[in-house]
Amino acid sequence: MSTRKEIVSSFYGQNDEDKRLERTRHGQLEYYTTMTYIHRYADKSSRILEVGAGPGRYSIALAKEGMDVTAVELVESNLAILKENSKGLKNLTSYQGDATNLGMFEDNSFDETLIFGPMYHLYEPDEVNRAIDEAIRVTKPGGVILFAFISVFAIMYANYFYGRWTEGQEENFTEDYQVRHFKEQLFTGYDIAEFEKLFHEKPVEWITTTGVDGLLEPIEKRPDFYLSDEDFKALAQWYLAFSEKRELLGNTNHLLYICRKKP
Repeated sequence: MSTRKEIVSSFYGQNDEDKRLERTRHGQLEYYTTMTYIHRYADKSSRILEVGAGPGRYSIALAKEGMDVTAVELVESNLAILKENSKGLKNLTSYQGDATNLGMFEDNSFDETLIFGPMYHLYEPDEVNRAIDEAIRVTKPGGVILFAFISVFAIMYANYFYGRWTEGQEENFTEDYQVRHFKEQLFTGYDIAEFEKLFHEKPVEWITTTGVDGLLEPIEKRPDFYLSDEDFKALAQWYLAFSEKRELLGNTNHLLYICRKKP
């Protein structure tokens, strides 16, 4: 059987993750919203860790702003792109590594920690908890951690209204409608309350849970979809005003759970 790393590496080796946040409106909204939240808790003096950095879109942008950035990426092909695109940035250091083991870093090292990909691809409870615990461990007391995750309901809305509903339902839910997590899914989704519950016994204080790309992904597949640059700017500002509303969170594909490490 394939390992988690093999499954994830195979997917990203065949997909252009480097341009994902540029080529679609929902990707652009995800990037804009996420960067807005990063900047709420970080400035140029911050030491940043991004785990699951992919090809480095966020890490490189933050380093160019003057922040001290460390990037960790599991997939070799993504890491190669990150290193190529970050040449000349002396304030960005990159490593190959897994979110479940950040042993290369000391406790209490970073002002802000970004876990932007790993929670999509961790399925076993012990691995999920190790990734959370490691992120907390390496963050300074009082530091902020942003965990990206995916709504299981948005996975259904975005992917299975095209003749495959039953297949998607069987893959993501049990017969009594409990959420399923297993590595062959590739991307695993959460009920919002289910994800938040993972942190109830952790040494963190919840700040907020927010969506970052709204309903755009399934809507953008319509043949009559059109959003001008002017309208996108208006939408981005409008979405920020409502992105934390609880009644909307299940509809957004990507979300952020934001917390602060207790002193």
